[in-house]
Amino acid sequence: MKVYSIPEKLRTIIFDIDGTLYTSRAYVFEQVDVQVRHLAHIRGRDEDEVRKEIFEYRRRWASEHGGKKISLGNALIAFGIPIEESIRWRETLLSPEKYLKKDKKLEELLETLGQKYRLVCVTNNPVAAARKTLDVIGVSRHLPDIIGLDTCMKSKPAPEMLNLAVQITGAKAEECLSVGDRYDIDLALPLEMGMGAVLVTGVEEVYSLPEIL
Repeated sequence: MKVYSIPEKLRTIIFDIDGTLYTSRAYVFEQVDVQVRHLAHIRGRDEDEVRKEIFEYRRRWASEHGGKKISLGNALIAFGIPIEESIRWRETLLSPEKYLKKDKKLEELLETLGQKYRLVCVTNNPVAAARKTLDVIGVSRHLPDIIGLDTCMKSKPAPEMLNLAVQITGAKAEECLSVGDRYDIDLALPLEMGMGAVLVTGVEEVYSLPEIL
């Protein structure tokens, strides 16, 4: 865990979902790869070739933008796949139940945090796909608000998503804390907006949040 800053007056915690509220390298990889395979299939191309092209595009983009990373949704736009189509793919192709299971410890943690803070998820998956993941790990009732790819038709990092999180929780930006597993995607923009930020490597570090709040 790396703590960048904690708001002096914390009211809202903004959680990323994938790679943050669960630890499964296999499912994080599959969420990307299943879309790559689907793209190869609909275009009648070799999967490995398409993987290499997308990898190279993301690598080149990062090198041209000071090492920052680009989300898959934004990268696919360059391959002729608009956000609307990415949404449809994720809603039908993602199967978290094959990789994840209920997390009682996380459920108890979120119940405790929810008594003091407003909790919201901001994710690059569509709301329905994200809700399916929260259902599988057993924490949906503690995270009623999800801002997803289809909410603003934007992929993180996008200020529209964070501004909406601020709006629906009734907090100011400086009263919010963003928690995620990717600095460029989940934390850089929140920090620019005056929010707090905590980088985690998986749910095991999320368990430790009460110790730093």
